Amino acid sequence: MKSTVLCAVGGILLATTVMVCAEDKGQEIYDSKCKVCHGTGAAGAPKVGDKEAWAPRIATGTDSLMNSVINGKNAMPPKGTCMDCSDEDLKAAMNYMISNSE
Repeated sequence: MKSTVLCAVGGILLATTVMVCAEDKGQEIYDSKCKVCHGTGAAGAPKVGDKEAWAPRIATGTDSLMNSVINGKNAMPPKGTCMDCSDEDLKAAMNYMISNSE
């Protein structure tokens, strides 16, 4: 019984650690690549934190948003200029922006 509880607690801690690391990576990428436009609204980019601007985008779902991130949309180039970012890196940045704009 004790080992089951410890394993469950350990699993929760590990999952929390992974989520925190992904969020940190998302913020790191946002700060270094995305903030130039999504922090200022340059070229029509929705500013992070602008719930009204993000609501219709978030409503399209994460698959649709990832498609825009990977392939570009309007003035945003493919991968938002982060050509060395993996899809997981881009997803972390996207999730960071969404979580700060809901």
